[in-house]
Amino acid sequence: MKIAIIGYGQMGKLIEKIAPDFGLEVVSKIDPILENEITEESIKDAEVCIDFSLPNSVLPNARKIANLRKNLVIGTTGWQEHFAEIEQLSKKFGIGIIYGSNFSIGMNTFFLIVENAAKLMNQLPQYDAFGYEMHHNKKQDSPSGTAKTLADIVINNLDRKTIRQYEKLDRKINPEEFHFSSIRCGNIPGTHTIGFDSMADTIELKHTARNREGFAQGAIQAAKWINDKKGMFNFQEIFYEILMDKK
Repeated sequence: MKIAIIGYGQMGKLIEKIAPDFGLEVVSKIDPILENEITEESIKDAEVCIDFSLPNSVLPNARKIANLRKNLVIGTTGWQEHFAEIEQLSKKFGIGIIYGSNFSIGMNTFFLIVENAAKLMNQLPQYDAFGYEMHHNKKQDSPSGTAKTLADIVINNLDRKTIRQYEKLDRKINPEEFHFSSIRCGNIPGTHTIGFDSMADTIELKHTARNREGFAQGAIQAAKWINDKKGMFNFQEIFYEILMDKK
């Protein structure tokens, strides 16, 4: 299978490095530093494009790629205000698009663990819930897309928590608020923790990313899965189906 890499930063370079291990051939790399852009000629040989560019580039990139009727993996976060338009591009041009707040195989497993833990804790009202994340100081968003996904999972499965609270508070937190804080410092690897606390004990679930390889592997698996499909798909929602795909 042939792919084009849109955005030749750290993730783009890692995908290029490991793609052959998964039977993929990189036929095009698009990035301003390479002094090229998305055109019919530049991605003509690609079956799927993988976009790890910048948030403000996702929509214009999607417009060009959809117009050329290429399927797309969106690995970048921070573009959700354009979701409806990108979904419409998928329908209008009959292409497949897959997106996610985090393509890491381990993190998507963690999402499922947190979901099941929250469902269990929903039956144990003596436990309060909290979350926090830590990242290196070059991280461009706070909270991260992954943090928001984790907060959504808790809110959707823990009836007593109905409000996401990411900000500093100069008051007592309300019982219905789920407080999720963010730390940015130095070279800390991406670390996400969900906790449940009672008078008797504390339970913590934690995921720490050692490197970006899990993200790259997930994006490649997503590209293989979306190759012959049409429509808009959330990686998190079809994670198990992707893993079980034998292509």
